[in-house]
Amino acid sequence: QVQLVESGGGLVQAGGSLRLSCAASGRTFSSYVLGWFRQAPGKEREFVASISWWSGSSTIYADSVKGRFTISRDNAKNTVYLQMNSLKPEDTAVYYCAAGRGSIGGRYATYDYWGQGTQVTVSS
Repeated sequence: QVQLVESGGGLVQAGGSLRLSCAASGRTFSSYVLGWFRQAPGKEREFVASISWWSGSSTIYADSVKGRFTISRDNAKNTVYLQMNSLKPEDTAVYYCAAGRGSIGGRYATYDYWGQGTQVTVSS
């Protein structure tokens, strides 16, 4: 069982930056693929970024965030991060982290564990 707790959300002006963190319980953190998803009001949850297990040498991003967001992991701290730069109002959403043992990417079936989410609001 893995428990995930997100933090770092908040209100920021367009063009600003935020760094989200997701702390995980458990001793096998390094063996999990990790991902970030988001859900805006009235919209379905969508994939944001994913990072491979162990070294995190592979990453995948949604086209909408490519070049602006960076996912990373620190296995010693059981934490995954999402650095968000050049934020836009359309990035406003609840952001969720997820962990699983499937293939890196945006397939929901990959992820077995989900956090409760953290709100990100970008003002214009």
